[in-house]
Amino acid sequence: MDWFEYENSAKAQGYKAICGVDEAGRGPLAGPVYAAAVILPEGCVIDGLNDSKKISEKKREALFDVIKEKALAYCVASASVEEIEQFNILNATFIAMRRAVEGLEIKPDYALVDGNRDPKLFCDTLTVIKGDAKSASIAAASILAKVSRDRYMLEIDKLVPQYCFAQHKGYGTKLHYEKIREYGVSEYHRPSFLKTMKW
Repeated sequence: MDWFEYENSAKAQGYKAICGVDEAGRGPLAGPVYAAAVILPEGCVIDGLNDSKKISEKKREALFDVIKEKALAYCVASASVEEIEQFNILNATFIAMRRAVEGLEIKPDYALVDGNRDPKLFCDTLTVIKGDAKSASIAAASILAKVSRDRYMLEIDKLVPQYCFAQHKGYGTKLHYEKIREYGVSEYHRPSFLKTMKW
């Protein structure tokens, strides 16, 4: 598989600065949604790079620093629980993605975005279904977003340890539902995600 097929195709069309964009945390019951944007040097090889969901937490942590070191530019951003509730999770994800792209030190003229929905960035955009397993730039973004969000959830865990956020990172596990039933809904939870919860 050519990890740079999409990037090279964009370069062949005349684009100069191509970023990969991905999110982390659309599905959880708690915490912000994160997004990252990454511009990699042409032909940049990062051993072990893959979709963040397919590699271990330890491997993601190791790759996090390598990606930041090798990238020409990167930015991680988020949208808050309040924004998720106000605008819905899809629009909040787009807000996080736009913040990540706009925060890049090098302004991209083309973006490869994981998924099938266009977040309406300020540059030309190509959506790539399962892009985090097809494009080096998107895979790098997926790791930065995932690790950043996990680290944030570990910080929340110190503030409200009774919810065990360090273990489930806010996802809807059996343990998490049990803790919500025991302690109620915290300020870190997304009320709209708990509407169908059986108490």
